[in-house]
Amino acid sequence: MAALINVPTKAKRGEIIEIRTLTSHIMETGFRHAAAGDLVPRDIITSFTCRYNGSEVFRADLFPAIAANPYLSFFTVAKESGKFEFEWIGDNGYASTASASITVE
Repeated sequence: MAALINVPTKAKRGEIIEIRTLTSHIMETGFRHAAAGDLVPRDIITSFTCRYNGSEVFRADLFPAIAANPYLSFFTVAKESGKFEFEWIGDNGYASTASASITVE
């Protein structure tokens, strides 16, 4: 699945920056019934993690009430140049990753 990541390309040391992510996923709750009456199996993203140069800076556990194509926004402090790594984990073996770099002056 595709992910859109918005990380500033440059920041000043100690600056608070906003990180925004949007990933494409249908997010089936497991509570809906198909036309034939069968229960549609749950298929959601269950967790999201962001690491900054290998250190976890944000984590979210997601539940069936989360919208399809989940958008997450959070803040962190720009400490040093490096890489943000994003990971989405879900039901049925779903896993997606993305990364973005930042230069800190």
